[in-house]
Amino acid sequence: MPAVALVTGGNRGIGLGITRRLLADGFAVSILATREEPTELLESLDAPGRVRYVRGSVADLEDHVRFVDDAVKAWGRLDLLVNNAGVAPAVRADLLEAGPESFDRVLGINLRGPYFLTQTFANRVISLNRETDGRPRATVVNVSSISAVTVSTNRGEYCVSKAGVAMATQLFAVRLAPEGIVVYEVRPGVVATDMTAGVTEKYDALIETGLAPINRWGRPSDVAGAVSILASGQTPYSTGEVFHVDGGLHIPVL
Repeated sequence: MPAVALVTGGNRGIGLGITRRLLADGFAVSILATREEPTELLESLDAPGRVRYVRGSVADLEDHVRFVDDAVKAWGRLDLLVNNAGVAPAVRADLLEAGPESFDRVLGINLRGPYFLTQTFANRVISLNRETDGRPRATVVNVSSISAVTVSTNRGEYCVSKAGVAMATQLFAVRLAPEGIVVYEVRPGVVATDMTAGVTEKYDALIETGLAPINRWGRPSDVAGAVSILASGQTPYSTGEVFHVDGGLHIPVL
């Protein structure tokens, strides 16, 4: 039986890159996403019996239970949760003008959702009581953003949500260590996805003038590679770590 991964938002962008990499690594992957099941996409992954799709929202706690139950019923085990699904504000509004509706939406999907999905996942892993060979019993990877520590005053709710994900990673890392579950944060920088498509010209100019030491856009495969490393079980004495995937953008430079 292959190891089993749950990936939120695993049908597009960074999430699809993660799905493809985990399948290549031999995982069975279940995707949670809000869109209608993408039959052609799932067939193109060419992994019969190793891909499932649950239509639902990470913002809906009832969908968490369906998502986890579906994977356990299909494959009988849980090994990895990748909290990837996230949204940007529908409108980039100045900090003094942005309203509570956008704040509630962004934090509901980006922070509240993965926080409680991690709780559901961890409790089910513990209840399964699976023996391991000295490797972690399970792994949680939270995909956050350089915005966890970098200010954008026209999308404050997004920055707050990602800063919250960073703290949630630390909280769950400490709480779940005695249960044999390790928790990591993967922190992307500027990655070419649907979310950044509307600001391509802005970031093209910044990259051209030396935004980061590695002078290019990030790709979903770059983030997927980091998830693959952390999901491999090869770092059993590490938890709560931040893995930067930003071309070195986080490094202070004079």
